[in-house]
Amino acid sequence: MKKLFTALVIATALFACKKEQKRGTEQVLPAAFEKEMTADAGQLIDVRTPKEYSEGHLNGAKNLHIYDNDFITRLDSLDKDETVYIYCKAGGRSAEAVETLESKGFKHIVELEGGMDAWKEAGKPVKQ
Repeated sequence: MKKLFTALVIATALFACKKEQKRGTEQVLPAAFEKEMTADAGQLIDVRTPKEYSEGHLNGAKNLHIYDNDFITRLDSLDKDETVYIYCKAGGRSAEAVETLESKGFKHIVELEGGMDAWKEAGKPVKQ
């Protein structure tokens, strides 16, 4: 009986400590976007043009231009179970990309509200 009780206590503790996978789509401001990205090493995607990307992007971002012919195919290389952090210049293209990600079954998507414009306005770091 004592062993069973100990096993239950350990199992409960392990279950409580296990990181719960978030689901759904969030649109967050730069401070929350930065905080979530830092806490969770997800997949960071910049859907702007390669030219825009080269003029400054978030550190670690992968450039997948939304209007490239192979955009959908390149999305297939991402892990659907891992959080996707996504942004564009002001929010329009990333909103389009979010719809595509949702339709493809991605479980958790975090969109930067206001895009790079809001990020820069908030004084957040940009990699050149």
